[in-house]
Amino acid sequence: PSPTTYADAREETGDRAAAGLDGGPCQVGLESTVVSVLGGPPRLLRPGAVTRTQIEALIGPLAEAEADAKRSPGRMALHYAPDAPVRLNAAGPEAGEAFLAFGPSDSPFNLSPARDLAEAAANLFAMLRAADRTGPLAIAVAPIPDSGLGEAINDRLKRAAGFIG
Repeated sequence: PSPTTYADAREETGDRAAAGLDGGPCQVGLESTVVSVLGGPPRLLRPGAVTRTQIEALIGPLAEAEADAKRSPGRMALHYAPDAPVRLNAAGPEAGEAFLAFGPSDSPFNLSPARDLAEAAANLFAMLRAADRTGPLAIAVAPIPDSGLGEAINDRLKRAAGFIG
């Protein structure tokens, strides 16, 4: 998963970076929204913090990116994958799994106890990394609504699970 905290960035870069600047955790947590306006109708290449609805309110309907479109970073399957396999839309964990919750839960890994999509987006990668550090057999992820920021969150989760690419 993408590093969204200073500690995660340092862990990922190791000795390759001589120094780093800690500006605190990312407030949004998801990379940018990417829209292509090259050759044809505007296409959503990667959903992000600027939602489809917000863009369509400005420029009209967005076409879907072609299945083989690789013009944008983060379009490859497993681009956001932790070491453990990811199981989506789970009601709860199975034996040996870490559970990435959304909403009220006893799980130590919760995207948003209040079911707030902005909070979930900001926490997504840090929580995936934290769950993965425990060495689970898999990471079970609670269902996330697919509207607004949920579209971008689900996009990253599907990539982490290897379903897109």
